[in-house]
Amino acid sequence: MTIGTDTALHRIIEAVDAISTTAASHQRCFVLEVMGRHCGYLALVAALACEADFVFVPEYPHKEGWKDKLCKKLQSERDVGQRLNIILVCEGAIDMQGNSITATQVQELVQTRLSYDTRITVLGHVQRGGRPSAFDRILATRMGAESVLALIEAKSDSPALIISLDGNQVVRKQLMQCVQKTLNVQKCMKDQKFEDCVSARGRSFEGNLNIYKILSRLEPPKTASTENLCSSKYSFAVVAVGAPACGANAAVRSFVRMSLVKGYKVMGVLDSLSGLSKGNMKILNWMDVHGWAAKGGSMLGTKRTLPKDVGIESIANQIRDNKIGGILFVGGFEAYQAVVQLVEAQHLYSSLKIPLLVIPSTISNNVPGTDFSLGCDSSLNEIVSICDRIKQSALGSKRRVFVVETMGGYCGYLATLAGIAGGADAAYINEEDFTCSDLIKDCDHMSTKMENSQIKRGLILVNEKANTNFNTDFIFHLFSESGRRSFSTRSNVLGHMQQGGSPSPFDRNMGTKLGTKAAQKMITLCEKNLAEDGTVVATDPDCAVLVGVIRRKTEYTPVMELAKRTDFRFLAVLILS
Repeated sequence: MTIGTDTALHRIIEAVDAISTTAASHQRCFVLEVMGRHCGYLALVAALACEADFVFVPEYPHKEGWKDKLCKKLQSERDVGQRLNIILVCEGAIDMQGNSITATQVQELVQTRLSYDTRITVLGHVQRGGRPSAFDRILATRMGAESVLALIEAKSDSPALIISLDGNQVVRKQLMQCVQKTLNVQKCMKDQKFEDCVSARGRSFEGNLNIYKILSRLEPPKTASTENLCSSKYSFAVVAVGAPACGANAAVRSFVRMSLVKGYKVMGVLDSLSGLSKGNMKILNWMDVHGWAAKGGSMLGTKRTLPKDVGIESIANQIRDNKIGGILFVGGFEAYQAVVQLVEAQHLYSSLKIPLLVIPSTISNNVPGTDFSLGCDSSLNEIVSICDRIKQSALGSKRRVFVVETMGGYCGYLATLAGIAGGADAAYINEEDFTCSDLIKDCDHMSTKMENSQIKRGLILVNEKANTNFNTDFIFHLFSESGRRSFSTRSNVLGHMQQGGSPSPFDRNMGTKLGTKAAQKMITLCEKNLAEDGTVVATDPDCAVLVGVIRRKTEYTPVMELAKRTDFRFLAVLILS
């Protein structure tokens, strides 16, 4: 990704979410034109994030008969009660012959053949403006720092470099090599070698396209419908554990649909582990999870209870009685703990010897085995947005310092990243010890800033459990007293608003990808550990894994291996060197 891409996706998703609310009173089809004259990345990722019904991108033109296919799909969706249709058109979209496809052409097609009330929205330069997302602010900071290091290390014969993002790592690549790759994409499009063009865009683009093609169906293939399941004697279950986080519903949606495509029934567990212990489940069909990608919170219901709290024996009995062959846990540190407890009890209950997968979903980002957890990007955007408004309020009242408390438990991820994205003067976290002397020095620095700088405001971020004694209230009073001759101080505790809101495009996209990969991994493990009687018996440590993103790829790390590196006393991860 380049700087600005995530912000543009925010503008697109905000527009789609706003348009979607009109479906409550109108049955309409909306055609949105998004930027991308020579690249369909924005349109494709936005389509994945907002569950668009159809998308047109230049790298992958629809085959002959796309008009019939589009109209048939829209008609089928109306027949099952869907009130809103979203079609995304990249401004550079073409057909197989290289002819341009415009939003107007799509509108006329839908109106002529289906007589649907169809409206066009051209987002245009709206996508370039607005408040930068937290992701883009952090990315720009990281790239700027890497650029300085590259300049310092450069020699007279060093090749020209470009600073880019590969996975979640900022890397240096030779400029001319990147230019050649771009020219290769253009050549493939000119020669109408569209499959090669998709591959040339990279693994991420190709993966997004493949996932979209699977998940955007109106129903699973006939050979894999719930009326014609494979001959397996088991089904999958999905349960949410821990605090709610944005992106979790997107993960559940993609897991359910990918499992159905492969011919497996999925049981949705209601009310977290309490519901699992009581057998409170329901079968999730294809359309049951429609629209979940855009919803925050947990549609299944979630709690912080653990297996030992509700009874491991009752959970084991329900798994046996409902013939569950694998369980996906979506949640934070509690979900990870739950799987650890179930694995430890496998020698007591044979029904627990099944694949157990965890998708990390918590704003605290304190789960081991992954660099990112679902929800932390949405939470960062909420924090940064609030901090922006807080700092703006100080423009009128000069010489004011704001002490803002963020969530995160003992993990300082939110405070640290929000400090970078929001331009904070200091961020106090549990991982970095600080003393009263450090606080006084920071207060003196703030006084000097107010006296000698043109910036007459300050922002201090405090992780909610940064220090038992030097808590937010203590820091607020210290700054209020020590700096009273130079500035006034205000305190803000953001609280649970950090868990709410609409999922960010990043969380929707990552949740969709992780859910898809979890389903594929679950199926592989079940087929590998299938017994002669048709049941699943999985005892290998690799059958209980956490599905995480580490550096540049998705990793499946055994939970018992992670447990050896985890300090459960503080629910914080201590990676042993």
